[in-house]
Amino acid sequence: MTFDENARQEGAALVGARAYADVELALKRLAANAAERGPSRQFASGAAAAYQWALGRAERSPVTGASRTPGVPDMQSLTAEADAAVVLVEDPTLPPGPRDHSRGVHDALAWVCGHSEQQP
Repeated sequence: MTFDENARQEGAALVGARAYADVELALKRLAANAAERGPSRQFASGAAAAYQWALGRAERSPVTGASRTPGVPDMQSLTAEADAAVVLVEDPTLPPGPRDHSRGVHDALAWVCGHSEQQP
């Protein structure tokens, strides 16, 4: 059985400050909202990439491109990735599309880490 299967069955495994199941649900809601009306495509793409990575399902982190480690990233890695997204969001030379993507990553990881109660 993989970590993802164990975490889903137990329901108590954490991703950052959130339950694994809550992060999975956030990813599903994001996809449903984006299909209906939701946030900009770039923002939604960034948030989805962040959730996928936080759940341990992506080979590389969404901003820095750090290689995947077994299981879900620890709080330090999640926070570092959110901080890297802030650097891009605040870069005045970054075009709007990539900026929206980075904002999506940041907002999703800020929620995952418990730094924000607003779930993208």
